[in-house]
Amino acid sequence: MRTPFYRSVAIGLVLAGGLAAGACSPTIDLHGNLPTERKLAEIKPGTSDRSAVSEGLGSPSAVATFDTETWYYVSQKTKTFAFFEPEILEQRVIAVRFDSNGVVQSVDNYQLSDGRAIEPVDRKTPTAGKELGLFEQLLGNIGRFSKKDE
Repeated sequence: MRTPFYRSVAIGLVLAGGLAAGACSPTIDLHGNLPTERKLAEIKPGTSDRSAVSEGLGSPSAVATFDTETWYYVSQKTKTFAFFEPEILEQRVIAVRFDSNGVVQSVDNYQLSDGRAIEPVDRKTPTAGKELGLFEQLLGNIGRFSKKDE
């Protein structure tokens, strides 16, 4: 009589384990503007202008800060598993450069392997004043309260 009970418990545990494993499958996310190869081929250096690029590729993800003659189309494909950091699977940056007349000079395609890792500077800006300890913060306002004039 005890055998069917243990068998149903074992089946239940196997099903629960299968559901838990299925719930932890990675999530694939696509971010940005990823133009197709066909649309990129329609952009011809020397003949296409800003309006043709805008119609074919849409609005750019970014415009160059110091040179508004360069448009960037950025896309990224990531995989996230549970609560871990996302892993970048694919990254593309399409740089469309225009001349002063608004005609395409070049279309450059950069991949993830073309990127360079940078290390931000980890400095703190000093501030004026003094740093208070825990007790100075807790007890610092004692005696600073005044009565309101009635």
